Amino acid sequence: MKKRFGGIIYVLLILSFTVISWRPAGANKQVDSTENPFSVRELLDKYIGTVYETAHLQASGLAFDVFKKAVTGFINLKAANKLPQSSSILTVVDFTKSSCDKRMWIIDILNKELILNTWVAHGQGSGKDMATAFSDNINSHQSSLGFYLTDDTYIGKHGRSLHLDGLDTGFNTSARAREIVVHAANYVCEREIDHQGRIGRSFGCPAVSPKVAGKVIATIKDKTVLFINGNDSRYTSKYLDENMAANFVSHDPVNNNIASLSLEAADDSLRR
Repeated sequence: MKKRFGGIIYVLLILSFTVISWRPAGANKQVDSTENPFSVRELLDKYIGTVYETAHLQASGLAFDVFKKAVTGFINLKAANKLPQSSSILTVVDFTKSSCDKRMWIIDILNKELILNTWVAHGQGSGKDMATAFSDNINSHQSSLGFYLTDDTYIGKHGRSLHLDGLDTGFNTSARAREIVVHAANYVCEREIDHQGRIGRSFGCPAVSPKVAGKVIATIKDKTVLFINGNDSRYTSKYLDENMAANFVSHDPVNNNIASLSLEAADDSLRR
């Protein structure tokens, strides 16, 4: 895996020189060959926009602002060394959407690819069709917002399940104590939507359909990022700091695949 990333970084660094020296058609002024024409924040924004567009995330129903939050956290978790540098899988759950909508997205950030878009349950205590209340309290049966790191799998009462570790203090760090895990649930299906106008609800776990549970768990296990978004003005996270993400991108571009991909995105933007 490291060799693969190293090769990609090498190719994309070559592209970065194109960003620095290439002159758009009809331009009256040559871009300074010693200075990148984009700020670090612009490179980061162009990178996020390129992944969003290439993976067709708008067509799948994922809002750009939610995706941007998730990617910002993804990068900052790498900066904090809480996420393996080789990790490229990002899972987004948006509880601002109806439970009738497919509101879980699994995205390969490196390959700019949407792997899966599917239904996911919220907690019984959070609401019926719409999740409107969130808590990290034991026995609240509510969903918890924020960034999680996936861990190992185990066989439990719902079959194969996936441990989650909450990373936002005060919002989801009781995940282990509450046994908040990814698992299969028969009530997450179209039949439930047709029968009662919404899918079933969990005790706070992001439960998925048995038809896709195996793929979901196999894809996102072993230290990948899961971000759960929702309507709660109280929610804050240090991992949503865009300046911190931009600084990480610029700090060591030779060894940072995100920085290289950002430069590639800028190159694509110039050529349009």
